[in-house]
Amino acid sequence: MSDSPPTATQSRPVDPAGPETAGDQGLPPTPAGGRLSWWQGEGGEGARRNLALIGVLVALIVIGAATRSDLYSNPDWVWANILSILKLASVVGVVTVGMTFVIIGGGIDLSVGAIVALAGVWCTTVATQSFGAGGMIFTAIVVGVAVGLVNGTLIAYGRLVPFIATLAMLVAARGLAAEISGKQTQISNNDTINGIASNNLLGIPLLVYILAAVVAAGWVLLNRTTFGRRTVAVGGNPEAARLAGINVKRHTLMLYALSGLCCGIAAIMLTAQATSAQAAMANLYELDAIAAVIIGGTLLSGGRGTIIGSLLGVIIFATITNLFAINGLTTEAQNMVKGGIIVAAVLVQQVQFRSLTQFFRRNNRLTTT
Repeated sequence: MSDSPPTATQSRPVDPAGPETAGDQGLPPTPAGGRLSWWQGEGGEGARRNLALIGVLVALIVIGAATRSDLYSNPDWVWANILSILKLASVVGVVTVGMTFVIIGGGIDLSVGAIVALAGVWCTTVATQSFGAGGMIFTAIVVGVAVGLVNGTLIAYGRLVPFIATLAMLVAARGLAAEISGKQTQISNNDTINGIASNNLLGIPLLVYILAAVVAAGWVLLNRTTFGRRTVAVGGNPEAARLAGINVKRHTLMLYALSGLCCGIAAIMLTAQATSAQAAMANLYELDAIAAVIIGGTLLSGGRGTIIGSLLGVIIFATITNLFAINGLTTEAQNMVKGGIIVAAVLVQQVQFRSLTQFFRRNNRLTTT
């Protein structure tokens, strides 16, 4: 009996995380002469979207300069205002990084605000504060990751719908935070923790450095590691990812743990800003994070998204909040504008996704012919 080479119709399972499946993920084939340019294909779409978001930011700045020229004529005020916007975006931005991974992986996490509150309350108890800044940071991160693991276990192994599982966790985590704090505000007496929000390095707040570090780490993890490629594969087609050898359940568990980790970091940042923690803190952060992810171009169905786009989405919403504040407009009007932006972004996503699907189907038919 002789070994015969595999025929043209035989194929081995291919890891969707690998480069061989670029075409399967909707990417146009790479030209024979080399790699795709940064402006072409899926990467090009992300670059174009990010440039559009930067254009929106510029438009908001122009509106601010037109409506409050007295403020924008002062360079010192402009620089201080930019730092204020970045500080405003820092906490939600860290949460949004974790949310981006979860949504790209085909899930959703409605409990991030509650996890931030629980981690913040737990790390500011008298017993925890007695261990110093290190003990507080360790506690917040462990609580965030632990709750994320519970979410991931319920979804991956308990087969609960992510919306239901994380909605239940939202209620449970808020309730536990209220129980731990006795429905009271807990004061942070640690100068090191409080200094995270008040101290600057080279004229830039430490909160902005933390946001930059988390965004950079998230970008590398998503774009330069197997974990990131598998996240895209799991979100794009879980069954194909499973057949290719990816442990989809374990990967889903890790995605929610990563989201919990970001919530733990955000809890320390928010506690430092308020020098306190309570069960009602980080209210509606889940909606802000999801909105920023959508604005940044991540598909709600999973399989596509960028960290930079999500960051720009957070900064856009922070800029809108700042713009309304300096013009003395109401929060209700601000929320209506945000809602309109979210609806517009989803509509644009649907149109673009439908157009891309039709384009690639047409190309596949021509290639087959």
